[in-house]
Amino acid sequence: MIEASELQSASSLRHGFFTRQGGHSSGLFTSLNCGFGSGDDKPTVARNRAAAGERLGVTGDDVLTVWQWHSADVVVADSSWDAMAPPKADAIVTTKPGLAIAVLTADCAPILFADAEAGVIGAAHAGWKGAFAGVSDATVTAMEKQGARRERITAIIGPTISQKAYEVGPDFADQFTAEALDNADFFTPSPRPRHQMFDLPAYLKRRMIRQGVGLVVDMGLCTYSDDDRFYSYRRATHRNEKDYGRQISAIVLSR
Repeated sequence: MIEASELQSASSLRHGFFTRQGGHSSGLFTSLNCGFGSGDDKPTVARNRAAAGERLGVTGDDVLTVWQWHSADVVVADSSWDAMAPPKADAIVTTKPGLAIAVLTADCAPILFADAEAGVIGAAHAGWKGAFAGVSDATVTAMEKQGARRERITAIIGPTISQKAYEVGPDFADQFTAEALDNADFFTPSPRPRHQMFDLPAYLKRRMIRQGVGLVVDMGLCTYSDDDRFYSYRRATHRNEKDYGRQISAIVLSR
């Protein structure tokens, strides 16, 4: 479990960007695979989620994830829900102590949010589609509705694919530069003709800063290049592997 120093000082909450280490899965899913959407054994995934919850001081049933679909949709959690039939969204916000709100990733960016003073936390899953659609903006807005103030919010971008590993096709950058010309800052030429390398965490960071978020930190951890610690969808694809695990990132208000 990797912690951000910017959130460690808040005694009212606990958080962790979990690695793939310390779990019970085997094979392609070794070892802390927390994604029920993978082809891993479901009881084993449940054990892994319980292990992550234990590190945060909650039970596995209180580790809440959503059915992620690369949107800007946010749900507010007031109580636990069925892990096998979760709501459809890409971010969760709560003011309820003891609920570990979490997202699952394997190259997309996990973002943990906290206004410790107001007792409002958030967790968002941001692939490029969700990032472009504004899932980070929507999470901040949902937190404000629960009493947070954006200038007090700390947002931490956890392990995600880095620019050096994220090649995109010819038309990919066009939609970003159509939104804002200076989005060209997040693209550099790829060795492959008509392709570019995209900096997802930098795009998210500047977007949140411009939205008025008080402190935005990119931990600078690349999922693709660190096979020992992280699952990576793109790495698995390049290796022609049939499946891949999902690491979990979670935050919880202390009881």
